[in-house]
Amino acid sequence: MSEYFDLLSEFHGARAGVLKTRAGDVHTPTFMPDGTRGAVKGLTPEMVRSTGVQAVLANTYHLHLQPGEDTVAVLGGLHEFTKQVLPLLTDSGGFQVFSLAHINKITEDGVHFKDPKTGDTVFLSPEKSIQIQMKLGADIMVAFDDVTALDDKGRTRTREAFDRTHRWLARSLSEFQRLTKGMDLGERPLLFGVVQGGLDKELRKQSLEIVQSLPVDGIAIGGLSVGESREEMHGMLGYLADHYDSSPRPRFLLGVGDPIDLRFAIQHGIDMLDCVLPTRNARHATAWVAGDEKIHLTNAKFIADRDVIDPGCDCTTCNFGYSKGFLRHQFKVNEPLAGTLVSIHNIRYLQRICEEYRKEN
Repeated sequence: MSEYFDLLSEFHGARAGVLKTRAGDVHTPTFMPDGTRGAVKGLTPEMVRSTGVQAVLANTYHLHLQPGEDTVAVLGGLHEFTKQVLPLLTDSGGFQVFSLAHINKITEDGVHFKDPKTGDTVFLSPEKSIQIQMKLGADIMVAFDDVTALDDKGRTRTREAFDRTHRWLARSLSEFQRLTKGMDLGERPLLFGVVQGGLDKELRKQSLEIVQSLPVDGIAIGGLSVGESREEMHGMLGYLADHYDSSPRPRFLLGVGDPIDLRFAIQHGIDMLDCVLPTRNARHATAWVAGDEKIHLTNAKFIADRDVIDPGCDCTTCNFGYSKGFLRHQFKVNEPLAGTLVSIHNIRYLQRICEEYRKEN
């Protein structure tokens, strides 16, 4: 056991543990919804907590743009600003190196972005990313990394992104140690280092070894679900499962949230996941039901359907008896409440999967 992560048990590849943060404990495995700009879209913090969520993710890049980390700090930091009492994890802004590739320029110093709203140039470096996350008041932080797509074009940059990610990790760690010097473990945030390497198994193994050799608090698996097939992603997760060291550190898979992938990842040693998928799907009238199937609530067959989304679900949307007929109508008249109610269901669906694995262990 470590001071901040207790690995309680392992069963057929899945792990159960408790991650101790300065804002409270996170029971793993767990799924974290994305509150990109400080809020999980359409949901109050109370609604989020009702789903059994253990921690929430926020986005460093977007909060830096608006309202700015200085404003968040003046307003009391992320917890006070968002009124979320759960532990808060901030990604580094590294994902935007991939998702905003059309408006950025990567250099060794960092990444220059063009603000799509103002046209201003925004610069993120490993040091700047850590500084922003510290000022936001995150409980768990992620080192700045170079993320490249895994489509045919992006794969040509795998080695370059691999090398730069580790140079940036050293700089992120150095800045983190500088800013947290003198802090007790119970008062400082945690830092996760990111494993990259695309679909090259040898590079992934080397990256994992590098990250695991450093005094980081957690291991983040980045650069997946960025254009590769499901089979390729699962193949890499299965490969990495045999190469984690014995140190009791949590493992975080970034940007993955489909139930099928969630189950596979947990069964191969992943403890934490995040994704916008459950809320994005919900806003487009798509809900998960038993068997990891998807239903589309705008389908005409639900016009007079009295049943809830999933009779076996214990989310508040299903418990309160909102029918598929009602939800279909609300989607058809563009009522935002529909997206909120289905978001609650979808997030709870993923939490129930995580809870099943915790019970098995």
